[in-house]
Amino acid sequence: MRLVDDLQDQELLEQVLESSKPPLPPSCVGLPYLLATPFRYAPPWPSRFRAAHEPGAWYGADEPGTVAAELAHWRWRFFMDSEGLRGEQLVTEHTFFLARFDGTELDLTRPPWNAHRATWRDPDDYAECHRLAAAVRRRAPPIAAIRYESARREHGGCAAVFDASRLAIPQPHRQQTWICKITRELVLWVHQDEVLEFRQPMQA
Repeated sequence: MRLVDDLQDQELLEQVLESSKPPLPPSCVGLPYLLATPFRYAPPWPSRFRAAHEPGAWYGADEPGTVAAELAHWRWRFFMDSEGLRGEQLVTEHTFFLARFDGTELDLTRPPWNAHRATWRDPDDYAECHRLAAAVRRRAPPIAAIRYESARREHGGCAAVFDASRLAIPQPHRQQTWICKITRELVLWVHQDEVLEFRQPMQA
């Protein structure tokens, strides 16, 4: 709305933006944008269970604290890599929402997979995670997700979902607004009376 004068111009701008995006995969048609967006792109940078330029994956966690820990790491990395930001502080607003997964998953927190816990939680080297995810994507019958332990929060449960059709937002829609403050020394998350602080090196 800051760029336009009225709702008609805003709708036109939204249509222009939408036409510039890659088409939605068939499995995402009809899904809320919160669930569909990660599958729309094949970013050139990798994530833990998605190699560069591979189809998207949706990442979630069991608890808001684990989401905050994961985001704290990556928000701080972005902050420190931005020359115009790292000498200041950055305050942003984020929406945490509840989603439901219904499908087959590979659980790396259980035997025999948890014997390689250090590999799946390596903070920087994703090579083995990428090999495993590639095998999961190719498997028939398909496995829709990988369950794993957060590398940023001890025992924090996470999931990488590869099949968008297995995701849904339960009703009533539950979401929370969190405020994130980033400085060179820490990342601070605040939601109502709950405060989470992550200092460098990033630890829960």
